[in-house]
Amino acid sequence: MKVATGTVVAGRIVLEDAALPEGSKVTVLFADDTESFELSPDDEAALLEAIREADHGAVVSGDDVLASLRRPA
Repeated sequence: MKVATGTVVAGRIVLEDAALPEGSKVTVLFADDTESFELSPDDEAALLEAIREADHGAVVSGDDVLASLRRPA
């Protein structure tokens, strides 16, 4: 998994310094008019590492997370 930044031009996303193979599946996260979304290089590295871990199955199910929140401390 990779992170790429782009801009919408004429209704299409134009990526900066990245090219995707035809048919690539993408997820778009965008800021609305009241907020911005920027990552420092360290935060981006941490995000990419977390994505790699998830890709290799190192995840906690949503049910387990919710169950842990319901348990008394």
